[in-house]
Amino acid sequence: MKQIHKIISCLLCALPCMALAQTAIKADIIYTVSGSPIKNGVVLVKDGKIENVGTAKEISIPKNYKIVEAKVVTPGLVDARSCVGLSGALNIPTDQDQLEKSSPIQPELRALDAYNPDEKLVKYVRDYGVTTMHTGHGIGALVSGQTMIVKTKPGKIDEVTLVPVEMLAMTIGTTVQSNFTSPGTKAKQIAMIRTELVKTQGYMQKQNDKDTSKHPAIDLKYEALSKLLKGEVKALITVNTTNDIMNALRLAKEFNFKLVIDGAAEAYRLIDEIKAAKAEVILHATLARNGGDMVNMTRESAGILTAAGIPVSIETGFEGYVPKTHVLLYEAALAVTYGMPYEEGLKAVTLNPAKLLGIDKRVGSIEKGKDADLVLYDGDPYEYLTNICKVMIDGIWVTENCK
Repeated sequence: MKQIHKIISCLLCALPCMALAQTAIKADIIYTVSGSPIKNGVVLVKDGKIENVGTAKEISIPKNYKIVEAKVVTPGLVDARSCVGLSGALNIPTDQDQLEKSSPIQPELRALDAYNPDEKLVKYVRDYGVTTMHTGHGIGALVSGQTMIVKTKPGKIDEVTLVPVEMLAMTIGTTVQSNFTSPGTKAKQIAMIRTELVKTQGYMQKQNDKDTSKHPAIDLKYEALSKLLKGEVKALITVNTTNDIMNALRLAKEFNFKLVIDGAAEAYRLIDEIKAAKAEVILHATLARNGGDMVNMTRESAGILTAAGIPVSIETGFEGYVPKTHVLLYEAALAVTYGMPYEEGLKAVTLNPAKLLGIDKRVGSIEKGKDADLVLYDGDPYEYLTNICKVMIDGIWVTENCK
């Protein structure tokens, strides 16, 4: 019996090594995103990292590498903004943790405490090529909480988390008014945000007093807002109308914080102002509906902003109806259909969001030394009938059935 237990233990210990076995992926075309596409290419994967990438003539495949073939290979997709993992597939109160409505300003809420790696939607987006997500508290509150960055691979929360606190999720617009009795107007929304940021400045000043007896008690709300004013985190402000985008730009200028404009339905009207403010843009899901604050949305926005020199990251965002999320690859395909250059469309769901999130040294492109996050297709990635047949995260196959 002891001998059997010993054998089982040895086999279990060997599993990680087996999962991270060396792999050579051969493809008709490899979109590295960081460089020109490689025809008749090879990607070598070892120990969870990309060991090398190049043409079949340049890359010699070692004998002990398992060879896998595909028509097309891209980097794992990076979703720039999502609520998946907090928002669940069932669309019932018990699996909707993305928005706390007890107060319109709650920066102390951590996505880390609500994210569920086992949520069905995580597998759903993974099967469609998303290997990294920027997810967290949703739209609809002035400050709804913190966001985080995760890998979509199976595992416990600490195993899948890349960055536990990434940004503060904020909203300016009519969705806030629909969720709270106060604020009831746009002017009140801005006044409430400004009031809390001014209070944060006072809190920080007291915290820095040389006389420690004058230090205030730790306040989680102002601790979180202090990180924003210190430049340690960015403000992710969901705004869509021209007026609301301008309000976000004014706030960023007044309080000198880093701004990411989320949604940005009418950003095409404010290109000069956005560039002058050096604000970053996460564009709404291309297949979103024209209505409410997004009534003036155009599906050409991604192409217009890209042509103007503004790097665009495309999100899946949040949907109030099942299945609660968009398919990121389809959003990129539609952006390309409406004028965004082909490879820029891929960049908008890989390298651009990776750079925006500060994780481009690990993910977002197929380059030597980066995480082996790869998606294998049996045809053109943008073609609706193309299947995603394999998805690899950190050198491990997490999806092996065509979708």
